[in-house]
Amino acid sequence: MESTSGRIGLDMGARNGVSRSKRWVVKIGSALLTANGKGLDRGALASWVEQIAQRIQAGGEVILVSSGAVAEGMSRMGWAERPRTLHGLQAAAAIGQMGLVRAYEACFQTHGLHTAQVLLTREDLADRERYLNARSTLRTLLMLGVVPVVNENDTVATDELRFGDNDTLAALVSNLVEADLLILLTDQDGLFDGDPRRNPQAKLIRETRVDEPELDRVAGASGSGLGSGGMVTKVRAARLAARAGTATVIAAGHAENVLQRLGGGEALGSLLVPAQGRQAARKRWLAGHLQISGRLTLDAGAVRVLREAGSSLLAVGVKAVDGRFARGDVVSCVDEYGREIARGLVNYNARETELIMGQPSRNIEQILGYIDTEELIHRDNLVLI
Repeated sequence: MESTSGRIGLDMGARNGVSRSKRWVVKIGSALLTANGKGLDRGALASWVEQIAQRIQAGGEVILVSSGAVAEGMSRMGWAERPRTLHGLQAAAAIGQMGLVRAYEACFQTHGLHTAQVLLTREDLADRERYLNARSTLRTLLMLGVVPVVNENDTVATDELRFGDNDTLAALVSNLVEADLLILLTDQDGLFDGDPRRNPQAKLIRETRVDEPELDRVAGASGSGLGSGGMVTKVRAARLAARAGTATVIAAGHAENVLQRLGGGEALGSLLVPAQGRQAARKRWLAGHLQISGRLTLDAGAVRVLREAGSSLLAVGVKAVDGRFARGDVVSCVDEYGREIARGLVNYNARETELIMGQPSRNIEQILGYIDTEELIHRDNLVLI
């Protein structure tokens, strides 16, 4: 189909960026994974796994966000109807998770790849320390060449802690690992300017900016009956992902070799591009963060390195520590005259920072008994003021 005309569907030349992207978060929903409520569609699952394996073997990185645990649990128990109570859903998810993980593990092993199950709740991403722990784990798995298979921890999550849908979870995971691309695989060709099931003239939106206001209207028009959240949640997820500068593709999961073709730059599905790049989005968020939990006073050498070289902040350059901050909090970095130089996400809490300030990175493990990172604040999490 053609792109729409006017403000939505403009050719923004962003497909080349998709082909050059390295770190992907791929979300596969229940509607695709389950064979009409009869359990996992293992043939389809094997096809997506093969494409992901080829992507990784070519040097890419992929985190898989997978639905399907509740549906698989229902199939195993022979239930015809989805449980209505929270504990019933949690039980179904616990039962189905076994089959879901086993299926992924078996498929990836045929390609010589290991997998890791990662179960998250909203609380894990709301708490800064747990956020950083999850981030470190996922990044380490990617470094090891292991495929993380992420799902919501339905077994323990309550209504207050639930993400609500895996589109949202996938977007937050994209923020967590600073993904280049979020791919939402659905049972439709992408996002249309109308409901294609009712309007045969509806056109596929090939490319547009994620902040385009008209997306709210077209997502509502084409959102009924698509998985757990429809197109409305997919547009919302794309906007969440864009906060970290991540682009989003909404595409048909059953299209032949969909992931390979997207990686080759083919104009499949709908591409929603962020208004600003990844670093710009993150830096703007840090610069505008109003809740400062502490202050680090830097020596002249550290100030010069930050300003001129754009380097990370090391403990050796810190002269004083003020405030009671935790790992992952935003702290202000000031010079010896109290002028703010930068702010960023700190990797050690206030007490630990006091112990290692003025010390070279090689001494951190000896002082604290462990070492998380060599940098007190990594340059990716630091913005000059």
